[in-house]
Parts: sequence; structure tokens; C-alpha cells
Amino acid sequence: MVSKIVNLGLIQMSCVSDVSKNLEKVITNIKQLAKQGAQMICLQELFSSLYFCQTEDTRYFDLSEEIPGPTTERLQGLAKELGVVIVASLFERRTQGVYHNTTAVIDADGAYLGKYRKMHIPDDPSYHEKFYFTPGDLGYQVFQTKFAKVGVLICWDQWYPEAARLTALKGAEIIVYPTAIGWLKEDKPTLGQKQYNAWKGVQVGHAIANEVFVVSPNRVGQEGKIEFWGGSFVADPFGEVLHQASHEKEENFIVTCDLNVIEETRHGWPFFRDRRIDSYGDIVKRFDD
Repeated sequence: MVSKIVNLGLIQMSCVSDVSKNLEKVITNIKQLAKQGAQMICLQELFSSLYFCQTEDTRYFDLSEEIPGPTTERLQGLAKELGVVIVASLFERRTQGVYHNTTAVIDADGAYLGKYRKMHIPDDPSYHEKFYFTPGDLGYQVFQTKFAKVGVLICWDQWYPEAARLTALKGAEIIVYPTAIGWLKEDKPTLGQKQYNAWKGVQVGHAIANEVFVVSPNRVGQEGKIEFWGGSFVADPFGEVLHQASHEKEENFIVTCDLNVIEETRHGWPFFRDRRIDSYGDIVKRFDD
């Protein structure tokens, strides 16, 4: 079997209000990871700004940009220079009044491969994303990069097994979930560990059920009412967590993934073979009344 080793780099960092400082910080981190041998580098959700969705304020629409646009072009040049794939989450301005939470995928030669628009949009205390983001309309996406077939889902998409399944069925070997999630002060004492465990657990379940690698880069640090819980991780097709980052600190790390494990796992546990697709018609109903 031909070796299919991929060195995945994740950046878990805190952000400030100055967009230019966040971008320069990300670029520095990307260069460090590339120097250490990372081939694919995954960034957290909306890395270029503070998580502005804590309030509803039309001023924050000014943070948006076209994709491809200035930031993707900067990252394309960096990807080409370093020979790395970059998965970058940005606030997309589609047109006047229509904005998306979007992730761009850039190949190791600097080519812009395309984008995924977040499909599931939350509206919870301090997560007022429905005010800012139109639901995605590009469907579930998989991108053939130099090193692997990469699917992208974003944060709230994590809770939906249908999204992970459809992405895997398109051939994803790695599913990346750029994320911005954390604790509210009133929840952390009683629910903090439970919330984190559920977040990690559901994604590990997606890795197992679809026999793919799952990559989840989250932000860290206090922003407004949210203490972002970090804990970025990579899980393999058996659900083994290959690395989990700190809850408190910024961290760059690299995880070596052998993509041949996907085929080996599917030989032993042929979940895709045994799917009863003839019995799943009701999945498109809101609820089976």
C-alpha cells in the first residue's frame, strides 16, 4: 500500500480587535508550523477578528470581505511560498445585505480551490449568528488538495451527523471543523466539562461513524462574555484522539496522520457497505409526527 502520510498543523490562538494584528499573528504561526513540517494548516473559525456575534451590531458587517479577496490572496501567496495547504475561515461579503460564514481552501501551490459556506446557523445567548450569516447554499464540499481530500464543516455544523455523513460520502478523508465555542460564566461551574465533553464526543463519533480523520481547531481566551475553551484536537477513524490542546493557552501543534488507516478501518468495519439507504427516506422530514 502506498504511503499516505499527512502532517496536519492546527493553530489555536486568542484574537484582538485589530484585524491586521490577527492576520500577522496567523501568518507567523503558519510559517512556524511549516518550518516544523506541517503540510496542511487549519485555522479556527473567523480567525481574523474577535468573535463579533456576541451582539447584534451592523458595524460588524464592515469586517466582511469577498472570497476570494484580500485575505485569501495573501494566504495564497503564503501557501505557495511554503508549499502548504491552508484551510481558512473568514466572514464573506457576497453582496449588499448577504453575508456568509465561509471557509476557503488553498492548495500547496497557492491555488484557490473553493469555499464552503456554513450550513447550520445558531442563535443562542452570545452566539447571534443568524443576525450576520445567511445559511450556506453551496452544499457539502470536498476539495482535492495535494496531500488529501479535505471536507470542511464549520462549528455549529458539528452537531449534525447528516453533514458529516454527506461530506464523507463525497470522498473526504479529513473533515475540518473551524470552531469558535466556549463557556459562559454562569454555565461553566456546573456544565463546563459536560459541554466540552459533548462537543468533543460528537465529533469523535463522526470520525468513527464515517471512518475519517476529524480536525477541530478552536479559539482560546476571554472575549466579552465567552471564555473560549480551546481544546482543539485531531481524532482518527477509530476515534482515538491523537492530540488535544490546552483549555487555557495558545498552541500550535502538528499531528501525523496515516490516511491508509481509513481503508484498513473500513475493511474491518464496513459501515458504508452495510448502510440501508432504502430505509432512510424519512431523514428529510423535520420530525416524524
